[in-house]
Amino acid sequence: RHRCCHRTTKIYDDGVQPSHNTEYLEKYPGYGTVCPPESCKPKPEVQEDRGRMDGTTTFKSDYLPYEIVTRPFRPQAEYRPKSGKIDLGTVYQRDYNPHKVGPVTLARPRERKHTSGAKVDTIPTYRDHYRLWKSQRTESCKVEREYEPPSERFGNPSTFQDDYIPRQPNPPPSCKPCDSKLPEGPFDANTIHRTAYVVHEIEPLFVRPREEYKPSDQPFEDLTTHQRDFRGMPGEQAKSCKPENRKIGSDDPFKGTTEFQDRYQPYLVTAPEFHKPREYVPPTDKMDLKSTNRLDYIKHKAAPRAPIKPAPGRRNTGPFQGKTTTKEDYQPWSVCPRGLIKKEEEIQKPTGRFSGITTFRSHYIPHQANPAQSCKPVPAVATAVPFKDETLYRTEYIPKKPEICPAHQPDALGYVYVTTDSQGHKFYRQVSPERSGSNCSPIPEEVPAVS
Repeated sequence: RHRCCHRTTKIYDDGVQPSHNTEYLEKYPGYGTVCPPESCKPKPEVQEDRGRMDGTTTFKSDYLPYEIVTRPFRPQAEYRPKSGKIDLGTVYQRDYNPHKVGPVTLARPRERKHTSGAKVDTIPTYRDHYRLWKSQRTESCKVEREYEPPSERFGNPSTFQDDYIPRQPNPPPSCKPCDSKLPEGPFDANTIHRTAYVVHEIEPLFVRPREEYKPSDQPFEDLTTHQRDFRGMPGEQAKSCKPENRKIGSDDPFKGTTEFQDRYQPYLVTAPEFHKPREYVPPTDKMDLKSTNRLDYIKHKAAPRAPIKPAPGRRNTGPFQGKTTTKEDYQPWSVCPRGLIKKEEEIQKPTGRFSGITTFRSHYIPHQANPAQSCKPVPAVATAVPFKDETLYRTEYIPKKPEICPAHQPDALGYVYVTTDSQGHKFYRQVSPERSGSNCSPIPEEVPAVS
């Protein structure tokens, strides 16, 4: 029953071909006339060409087009304004009562600071361990030079001065519209909502009275069907079918050598050498701070660069025209505040009082509930007779002796080591193999074992 879970490795590759015979092929040979079952997978067959496909479908053959008739247009009714005055009062203005609002009290408790008047006299770790070293200040490598402006003028023009050509600006055309004629007469601020709105009286809302709770006079039945119908049946405790735990093997110590003891070779290990660093000796000579740039650099007298300023453009000396389209065309209008726009109600409101009785309350008839019948079957065996818990498996089961792996003690069980495959499995061969018949020749059998 050995199963190799790790991947194949080539650690003991001796060139021996692995054996692919399984335990089933060795212990269960095939029968003479019995053939293996055939596969249920259908065989692939090449379909013949049945001719060219016709592009006519069932939808194309059965579909009949219908004539589309345009929907008649409904003429809009003529508008007729209604007479009356509009009441601009709202329910909020009528029912709202103003209240005085005071400052909100904070629910957060006051912050308490636990302070002490004692003085902390401690020395930090940095001040305790830090030691000031006496060091010399390094000399500056910078050479002090005075700035001398160049006397000659810089004569190389830039790309902008060579390629720039001054042009006269073209004013854009005006987008101002033509003068339009203003309407004559005063502004009429009447809207459809103001002329056609009808004020309706609002009836008070009906509030249904709350029903009082009436507790039941009957006692509460807290017994369930299981508690009422179930009765415990006395019986003997079932016996365990688990086989006895017998120890396999021997208590004697292992007398032999392992693969690690055979192949492992001890090596002499020496202690690592400790590298001692050299002591630092500061140099006695003075450091030469002169660089190649400082020795080979030659000063040049250059004049400052002249500023690049574009040529002055044409300026307009006429008066500023501050007229815009908004100033000339916009006229302030005396506009009144816009009222509410409410559509006329198409469905009329009911005039009677609302009855809070629903269809369920009016048609419901209370019925007395009958208790559900128990579906528990009638006991076929009397309770006084003891229960027979014996089964066919328990009466006819014969415990088998567990087989011992030959890898534990190969010499005692009559096995000899043969070889090791590329996966690290050891194979043993039986010294005196059993004969299957009188005319059969002895065939040594190789048994794999765990490495």
